[in-house]
Amino acid sequence: MYIGVLGLQGNVSEHADMLQRITKDVKVVKKASDIKDLKGLIIPGGESTTIFPLLKKYKIDREIKKTNLPVFGTCAGAVLLAKEILNMDQDTLNLMDTSVERNAYGTQVDSFETDLKIPAVGKKPFRGVFIRAPIIKRVGEGVEVLAECDGDPVLARQGKFLAATFHPELTDDVRVHEYFLNLLEKK
Repeated sequence: MYIGVLGLQGNVSEHADMLQRITKDVKVVKKASDIKDLKGLIIPGGESTTIFPLLKKYKIDREIKKTNLPVFGTCAGAVLLAKEILNMDQDTLNLMDTSVERNAYGTQVDSFETDLKIPAVGKKPFRGVFIRAPIIKRVGEGVEVLAECDGDPVLARQGKFLAATFHPELTDDVRVHEYFLNLLEKK
């Protein structure tokens, strides 16, 4: 069984490299049939308006839902996991009871880094890299907020789904990826 990284667009190699520091069982997913050997999938940051149409075109969205696959979405991936996108009309996978606002911190020039407190991954601060990042504006009853930035949720979990509005793959810190892998062991 492999950990998949959706390989349609975005930070694919960065996530694969991060995972390979933890496990050798990494697979880049480009078509629906790639899902069958997975125990979990990461949807990387990139452009949600590009990634979702490709998910549909290659029927990967259906396969994710059919197999009830655990998913970790970062940035654009967090947008695609959400039930609702507040500032545009775009389909999602609708896997987490969250509402998000795309590019909520501003444009590319408004990107920033900050230390985040994420008790679920340890006491040491985690460096959050926010690039045209979304903000989780609403979480449903079953959603656990794991980290916040200026009072807004930036890392949240609902069962076997994990959403980060920042880019943990752009750091040297494997702890958020390890957290997701530990979720897979518990399922």
